Amino acid sequence: MSAESRSIGKVFLVGAGPGDPGLLTLRGRECLAQADFVLYDQLVSHQILAMAPATAEKQGVRELAECHPDRWPHIHVRMIEEAQLGRCVVRLKGGDPMIFGRGGEEALALREAGIPYEIVPGVTAALAAGACLEIPLTHRSLASAVAFITGHEHPGKPSSRLDWKAIAAFPGTLVLYMGFSRLNSILPELVRHGMDPTTPAAAVTRASSGDQRSVTATIATLDAEIRAAGLTTPALVLIGPVVGLRPALSWFESRPLLGRHILVTRPRHQATDLLHELAQLGATPELLPAIDIREPTNMAAFDEAIERVAAGKFAWLIFTSANGVSRFFDRLFLSGRDIRALGHIKLAAIGSATAAELRKLHLDPDIAPAEGMNSEHLADELTTKVDGQHVLLAQAEEGRELLRERLAMCCKLETVAVYRQVEAIDPQAESFNRLRRGEIDDVIVTSPNIARTLLNACDATILERLRRGQIRMVSSNPRTSATVREFGIETILESASPTMESVVECLTQNTPTG
Repeated sequence: MSAESRSIGKVFLVGAGPGDPGLLTLRGRECLAQADFVLYDQLVSHQILAMAPATAEKQGVRELAECHPDRWPHIHVRMIEEAQLGRCVVRLKGGDPMIFGRGGEEALALREAGIPYEIVPGVTAALAAGACLEIPLTHRSLASAVAFITGHEHPGKPSSRLDWKAIAAFPGTLVLYMGFSRLNSILPELVRHGMDPTTPAAAVTRASSGDQRSVTATIATLDAEIRAAGLTTPALVLIGPVVGLRPALSWFESRPLLGRHILVTRPRHQATDLLHELAQLGATPELLPAIDIREPTNMAAFDEAIERVAAGKFAWLIFTSANGVSRFFDRLFLSGRDIRALGHIKLAAIGSATAAELRKLHLDPDIAPAEGMNSEHLADELTTKVDGQHVLLAQAEEGRELLRERLAMCCKLETVAVYRQVEAIDPQAESFNRLRRGEIDDVIVTSPNIARTLLNACDATILERLRRGQIRMVSSNPRTSATVREFGIETILESASPTMESVVECLTQNTPTG
């Protein structure tokens, strides 16, 4: 296709928000979902990047040039080139594109090049900081105005475009962006121009993320407090009487898992709810799927089993996992049948997650599992109920022998593999570098297969950290814990039951606060 006939793509300048993926706007997510190329700022979280299609090309602006001031011409060229190829381009920017984000300059470059574009606003860091620290940026009694100020300029230089005398007299709240390294000159400048040195001030780093940290002081003592606390960029400073309204511990900073970095190793399709719950409790969760769920090797046997279920050949259908339920019914529906095909059959489920998957289909299992149920418990429950009957056991190719052996002694048992587990771990994943550097606090493993696959992929440095307890393994059941111990790891936190609710509760009850 010639350059003349190729249609021009569109560029979306999208504000990614302050850090929390939940604060990305709905419009921003819509734009990401259709992206062919994503050019993102350094601080954009990998959770937000994961919202783009797997086929989308992603490039960080740091790859364009090492030095910050040198990147902007390259950014403009890259956006224009990709759009001219007919691609949907998302320029993903931290915070809001039009607040200290050079969004105006990028829009001008696109406009001059004749590239269609749209600007999608985002939650700027000041709003997130105020909400997460419970500092109202405006207040009827204390502040009727708020000013956003860049600290990139040196307050004492003759050519400064900022009127620091006027800023010191500003009748409201000051929010200082990008001024962390210059506070030792900016804050004295405010005092020199008349601001009361006892004016309340707060500094916050990585607002709205699981790594948020903050200090509160006065403008006379803030710089020293920041140094003592070891706060680093990215950060901003809030100054004004409203800072004095901050409670000792805000709702955000009182969350039980704040600051914990937790690695989740479940299959991607099963991890969404757990990742969301951990994030809501203040953690920074990260996904590294150890296994993937695939079709069984013998699909003909699977299809034959469905035919015989529909023909009424079995009295009981037993499921040993939520994956087994979803895979069985996906195949059943694909065959042109519906739930009525199971009208004659009784159902059993190994645990609460498996039962919950059945209930999503409005099927209540005839044997409802008790908390902490496993193969041994299910075998005990079933033995007297299936005696002499024709039973189909739907499980993974790698399913345990115990249940099959127990049931075979009391009924006419047939088994069918409805899925198989395959190793999916990426040895090049950045998660391994974070484990190596000790940047992960907890690793959740929910099955022996997941635990073994993960630990086999870990190098000696990571295993040593795990054995020393510098990284804590969190197991959902005794069999998984036993697999972890095979690798010489004894620091294991084990939940009371294999449900994800129990795993989360175990974490919150066994994580130090403060």
